[in-house]
Amino acid sequence: MFSFQVFDHPMSRGFQNRFSTQYRCYSVSMLAGPNDRSDVEKGGKIIMPPSALDQLSRLNITYPMLFKLTNKNSDRMTHCGVLEFVADEGICYLPHWMMQNLLLEEGGLVQVESVNLMVATYSKFQPQSPDFLDITNPKAVLENALRNFACLTTGDVIAINYNEKIYELRVMETKPDKAVSIIECDMNVDFDAPLGYKEPERRPHHQEEPTEEEGDPSSYADMDTGFRAFTGSGNRLDGKTKGIEPSPAPLGPSDIKRGIPNYEFKVGRITFIRNSKPLPRRIIDDDDAMNRFIAFSGQGQSLRKKGRKP
Repeated sequence: MFSFQVFDHPMSRGFQNRFSTQYRCYSVSMLAGPNDRSDVEKGGKIIMPPSALDQLSRLNITYPMLFKLTNKNSDRMTHCGVLEFVADEGICYLPHWMMQNLLLEEGGLVQVESVNLMVATYSKFQPQSPDFLDITNPKAVLENALRNFACLTTGDVIAINYNEKIYELRVMETKPDKAVSIIECDMNVDFDAPLGYKEPERRPHHQEEPTEEEGDPSSYADMDTGFRAFTGSGNRLDGKTKGIEPSPAPLGPSDIKRGIPNYEFKVGRITFIRNSKPLPRRIIDDDDAMNRFIAFSGQGQSLRKKGRKP
């Protein structure tokens, strides 16, 4: 009798553990059923037929299940996860933004292969519209939206829904690989300037401060003095002119005194300047006497003289 030994070649084992097949893809809006499946559009997972689950269960694949989608006609590829296995046989349903990245039309063929991806540590996104800057906390919004995604691919344009508005973001960079898994990972997120964004022009705020120059006092006479109170002339009821002072003479150039500017002025602070007058000599002497006063420093008087016996 002859015995044959079958060698388990590693290449054949790797080939058996790999899932690879073709499906006709449609958008989620074509999925038949009473339930609204708009939640599929908000993430990066697809719906596959039950036969795919049966075939995947027979293979020794790693979890979570991640797949590589390839459009051989346009040589475009992306990566995704799987949400459910409820599609019709030979059909898979993709989010609309994923079909746009693959340049697929309704009913187009897509190659689906199982892959293993490294866990993400860093990713950089570029919003495709300046409207993304209107969001108060964009990192928190993106973190909440990425919970519906399984992986990211460099070059993809993903779509997230926030406040009933769709924002598109291009994946500019991912580390440690061009395709990474974002399931249960600690990933640093960074943003690039939005597409079409222009920074506002900054005008210099250097204003030249006016220099105080000594001018000719005769030029002050040409200044508009404006309203001057109590400069008119009065009239008596009896018609007499007694006690009425004549109108004041116009001011001459020497009568106008230029004020002293406050060089310590600061915006937002009001300073009241008082004209200090010298105090009288008597008040100064009284202040000196008060300063020299020492309490309980006087001598007391006794009613009974010392040394006299009763």
